[in-house]
Amino acid sequence: MKDSLETKLGIFFALAVIAIFIILESLGGFAFFKRGYHVQAQFKNVQELKVGDPVKMAGVPIGKVDGIALTNSMVLVRMNLNRNAEVKDNSKASIRFTGLMGQNYVNLDFGASGAKRAMDDSVLQTEEQPDLNAIMTKLDHVAGNVENLTKSFSGDAIDNLLGPLTAFLKENRFNLTATIGNIKITTDNIVAGKGTVGRLINEDTLYVSALSTVSNLQSTAADIQGAANEAKTLLINANKVVTQVNSGQGTLGKLVKDDKLYNETTESMTNLKEILQKVNRGQGTVGKLVNDEDLLKNVKLSLQKLDKATESLEDTGPLSIVGSLMTTLF
Repeated sequence: MKDSLETKLGIFFALAVIAIFIILESLGGFAFFKRGYHVQAQFKNVQELKVGDPVKMAGVPIGKVDGIALTNSMVLVRMNLNRNAEVKDNSKASIRFTGLMGQNYVNLDFGASGAKRAMDDSVLQTEEQPDLNAIMTKLDHVAGNVENLTKSFSGDAIDNLLGPLTAFLKENRFNLTATIGNIKITTDNIVAGKGTVGRLINEDTLYVSALSTVSNLQSTAADIQGAANEAKTLLINANKVVTQVNSGQGTLGKLVKDDKLYNETTESMTNLKEILQKVNRGQGTVGKLVNDEDLLKNVKLSLQKLDKATESLEDTGPLSIVGSLMTTLF
């Protein structure tokens, strides 16, 4: 009796241990007792994701789905991650599946290299994946359309489609034969180098001419490029000259920028204006020479006397010349 009771207790204890293992596995295995941290993500559709499904990074399991709840027209997924899982605060979460009939899981990418580690209860960004059911529905529609298309090519439909074409070929077989023969003759002439098209294909005259034209065009383009470079150099030099003038360098720059030279020039022009005004008014020696008519008459009279004196000197000696000049002038 005692042995029977101990046996029953042993079996009960073993079953209890097995049940505990099953419960722990459903809750995430022994990670239930490990200290980790939680992150959250909001999806529009979790696609049959369940609590306890794995969370992976690059295919490596790093945690489990801890909870799923509806909030603000979105699905909030809470994930329990291992303590050593390096998830960045800018990592993106997406729901994927291992196959067409496989298990769904949450995939986390690595995020940026310089980003910080996600804190406890951080909300990650998400990437929505195409709905598998929608894809299967579209594939079903495509398969249905293909099936309808194949049905349309039944025996009667093919006969209706090819019948007029067959009748046309029978009615015009002589014309088609003649056309094919003419095409053969034309192609034979082209191969033999006859006609314009044959010469264009078989002779290299056009090729040489085109090559010469291209060479001339390249030479012309090179000349244009050289002229453009010279014009560019000229513009650069002109820009340098303008810059030097604006900075007051050189003679032209000093003429443009030096106020002292401007003032001196203005003062000189003013003095010249005053001198000309005095001359016009008859002031000074030059003014009298220009404006005094009596002085002009005396100059003319003196020149006439000097002319007479020179005429009278032609027949006299040296001493007489001096006397005559003194007499004439004074």
